[in-house]
Amino acid sequence: MSVVKHKDQRVGVLIDVQNMYHSARNLYNARVNFKEVLKTAVAGRKLIRAIAYVIRTETGEEKGFFEALASMGIETRVKDLQIFFGGLKKADWDVGLAIDAIKLSPQLDALVLVSGDGDFLPLIEYLKGQGRQVEAIAFGKSASAKLVEAVDDFIDLSDDQRRYLIKK
Repeated sequence: MSVVKHKDQRVGVLIDVQNMYHSARNLYNARVNFKEVLKTAVAGRKLIRAIAYVIRTETGEEKGFFEALASMGIETRVKDLQIFFGGLKKADWDVGLAIDAIKLSPQLDALVLVSGDGDFLPLIEYLKGQGRQVEAIAFGKSASAKLVEAVDDFIDLSDDQRRYLIKK
């Protein structure tokens, strides 16, 4: 895939933190270096907005992580972890991320989705239909093949683990 990325392009970066966290942990027993991911996503273009979709737990242990994201210039959208009867936990931002992408799209030339979640296919198709360049950044081994195929550009973070991963 080859797409044009130039300095005058207006870009938005939307980060599905749960997707990235679990992929890095399960595949590599590591954490994601979001600073490097953001730099790659922006690629020298005009960053309009960078938003990370995060989950707050009961313990609040992630507060330092949220502050680190903010210090990188990444806004956070926070949702509380839902715990259902029987212990089932749910932490899903897919609809919120999709709504933000649609609302932001008139201000953007390109949208970078930092997720490998195939549930975003309808969003990708919609944005491309609106004339937006849609890119994705994720770990290839855990990314939906249909998502990889649908976007204009896909960057596999697994290709440069030293840059994009922080070993525990």
